[in-house]
Amino acid sequence: MAIHAHAADRGEYEAISTINTTPLVDVMLVLLIIFLVTVPVITQSVPVQLPKETIVARQTKPENIEIAVTKDGDIYWGVQPVKDYQELLNRLKKVAVMDPQPQVHIRGDMAGRYEFVGRVVLACQRAGIRKVGFLTEPPARG
Repeated sequence: MAIHAHAADRGEYEAISTINTTPLVDVMLVLLIIFLVTVPVITQSVPVQLPKETIVARQTKPENIEIAVTKDGDIYWGVQPVKDYQELLNRLKKVAVMDPQPQVHIRGDMAGRYEFVGRVVLACQRAGIRKVGFLTEPPARG
């Protein structure tokens, strides 16, 4: 609360009723910069066509592992290609001993054979992963 100087000389005190918005603007600019920096990191993924299905929204946690399976059977750990089944199994075994154990989300291309996705599920089972989920897209409204 501020007091006018000329009013204080006469013994009268008058409060200024304006709001100081400088701290609010500072906080908003910091939040804007944080969002601008983190959005490109979140949106990186391998392009696959996901099945259309209505489900509940998933919780995105940084410790979750996203594995993409293309229609040709190529496997990606996040956006990095996995060269073979044994490498996938070894990476999953390292993750399975973490506490808390992260969830594995599989993004399987709708045009791909289920055999390709089944191999990833089998690797998760053999590694001891307890929570495996499948990512889909909601059907188009129209």
